[in-house]
Amino acid sequence: MFLFLTVVQAIVAAALVGVILMQRSEGGGLGIGGSPSGMLSARGAADFLTRSTKWLAVAFVVLSIALAAMAVEGVGTGGVESTLDRSVTPAEPVDPLGGPGAAPAAAPAPAEPAPAADPLAE
Repeated sequence: MFLFLTVVQAIVAAALVGVILMQRSEGGGLGIGGSPSGMLSARGAADFLTRSTKWLAVAFVVLSIALAAMAVEGVGTGGVESTLDRSVTPAEPVDPLGGPGAAPAAAPAPAEPAPAADPLAE
């Protein structure tokens, strides 16, 4: 049911964007500018687009609230945990070069220093 409502909400959102983009811009954002004759042109189409925008917005909000309520019910936690769960045992350290479960390689023995050349021996 949650997946179905999510798909329906995506369709409603796409339709809402399409209807909003089809509307003619009145050019009066925040009441600035615009022409008085622009409010009376193509009134029938504007009424349909305005009504469809309103109902699609209402459907979008209702679906959002329903999906949020369903998501909260799906979680199923009734309280807030105030302590950490310390019953988990830590994992064994893994050697990054030897792969999982490989024993760490022994360090190589230091090489014996070469005898210094005696300059007087020549």
